Amino acid sequence: MSDEATKKPEIKLVPEEKGEEATTPIAKPKAFDLNKFKSKQKPTIADVETLLTALPVHSIAEAKDFVRLHPNEAEYWSSELCFVNVPTKGQKHDRLHLIEEELAMRFLPSARILRMRLALATKPDDVFFLCKVPSQNLDNQWNNSNLRACEQAKEKWTQVTSRKAEGVEDYKIDAARNRKAFPDPKWPTQSLEELIGVTYAGRTIVNENDPGLLRLIGELQKPS
Repeated sequence: MSDEATKKPEIKLVPEEKGEEATTPIAKPKAFDLNKFKSKQKPTIADVETLLTALPVHSIAEAKDFVRLHPNEAEYWSSELCFVNVPTKGQKHDRLHLIEEELAMRFLPSARILRMRLALATKPDDVFFLCKVPSQNLDNQWNNSNLRACEQAKEKWTQVTSRKAEGVEDYKIDAARNRKAFPDPKWPTQSLEELIGVTYAGRTIVNENDPGLLRLIGELQKPS
């Protein structure tokens, strides 16, 4: 048998043609956008005003510090009001009460009736109080200089000191050396009437059976 007869046929490998297979591209993830999660509502906590409760009541001199009085005299300075000091059980000092003028004049000596105005005032850093503003006997040097100090304090930080130790019946009135020494007051939005009302709650004499008035005239107080 010839060699060609016994020779195995040569097998050629033909490379397989590449077909056009359908492929799905992988979507590229979008960049993270933090802005989507921002709170768009305005802050509320910081904007909430803390309502003032009962305030101290004293003169500008008794503050013993620099003082500002509210510049809006029409809204935050009262008209002349009537007061009386009432001895109160458990209290070292008499307590100042508001009283209706008709009742005061009917039952009390005029010397016991105090007449003055109240104005919203503050020490530095919004330490608010109701300032007694003189409205009677303005020819008296104490009252006159006190009133001048209150007027000045509408625009300037003002400190008032008694000159009695110098033998002078007057107040020394000083303005802060630097107008920017203290931040401008953040005046409350509560009305003066509201502030006086909450300060004198339980200390307003409006009828002849009021315990405060009965105490002043020495009348038996009816049991509550």
